[in-house]
Amino acid sequence: MRLQGTSTRLTILIGESDQWDHRPLATEIVHRAHAAGLAGATVFRGVEGFGASNHIHTSRVLSLSSDLPMAIVIVDSAERIEAFLPELDEMIAEGLVILDEVEVVKYVGRTAGDRP
Repeated sequence: MRLQGTSTRLTILIGESDQWDHRPLATEIVHRAHAAGLAGATVFRGVEGFGASNHIHTSRVLSLSSDLPMAIVIVDSAERIEAFLPELDEMIAEGLVILDEVEVVKYVGRTAGDRP
């Protein structure tokens, strides 16, 4: 897949403890993005944050949270991202989904021979 120039970034902010059908929600989103043929997906685990519930979740030892913030970032064409949004509507009960236009400078993957 070639990805270059103007694209759309989809960022999904959820909690680490969020589930879909007894699986971590972040895992389900990544697997569905892969099945949809999107260019890629990355999950980032936050160290501290709060959202619409206004409850602070943190990794600090004194108030260790089992529900740290997570961000799933997917970049692809606007059309492919828009087509994927209904999947998220089905799965996300609470969180934040944002879209923004980005400029892809370089997108290069490994070839089959390069993999460990």
